[in-house]
Amino acid sequence: MNTMSSRGIHGDCLPENPHLQQFSAAEMGAIAHLYRGEVYRSTMWRSRLDTTTNWTVVLTGVSLTAVFGSASASPLPLILVGPLVAVFLLLEARRYRYFNVWRARARLLETDFYAPMLRGQHGGMDGRWNALLADDYDAPRFHISYVRAVGRRLRKNYIWVFMMQALTYFGKIFIHPTPATSMADAFAHARIGPVSGQLVIAAGAAFHAFWIMLALVTYLMERRVRRRDQSLIAM
Repeated sequence: MNTMSSRGIHGDCLPENPHLQQFSAAEMGAIAHLYRGEVYRSTMWRSRLDTTTNWTVVLTGVSLTAVFGSASASPLPLILVGPLVAVFLLLEARRYRYFNVWRARARLLETDFYAPMLRGQHGGMDGRWNALLADDYDAPRFHISYVRAVGRRLRKNYIWVFMMQALTYFGKIFIHPTPATSMADAFAHARIGPVSGQLVIAAGAAFHAFWIMLALVTYLMERRVRRRDQSLIAM
């Protein structure tokens, strides 16, 4: 199951229950505490997502400072920071899967319990949303695959970091240590020890092309899932 909603798994409607069971006052209080607990857990995991993003921004900023600190500084830090940022992306995607569990539960309570109650409708058990939530507590599972989680964090945050790294790297090799007047000069500036500038740039292009393709593929995966489960809460 990728998301949670009262329509059930894979968008199949669960049968309507004509006999709506209302919660008692004690049960309503328990639901309120449950919702508050899920919001708290989702907030805590959200802060963990922000932590890895902050590490990425700081690391990128440090590398830019080192590279542009002087005209003779090597562009190597911008190359090395790319794989490190990729590691942070993979860590953040793992954390996002946990965050998504708590957020999906809280969102289900908001849309299927609190929202009807605020509209003056029912706020009881209709045999659908409460059964879905109970099943999720009985058998906890991730609501999004790891690949899709990587794609989401990549499209939301990390693609812009990779883009900045690529632009600043090319800016560095074209202006330092002296302005490049031809591609031969740029290749010479990109050279790292025995590794030719052409090979370094080709490796960098392949690295960034991989993340661009992953962003596109996971975006198409998201669209396919949402078309299949149109009524599901988008998580």
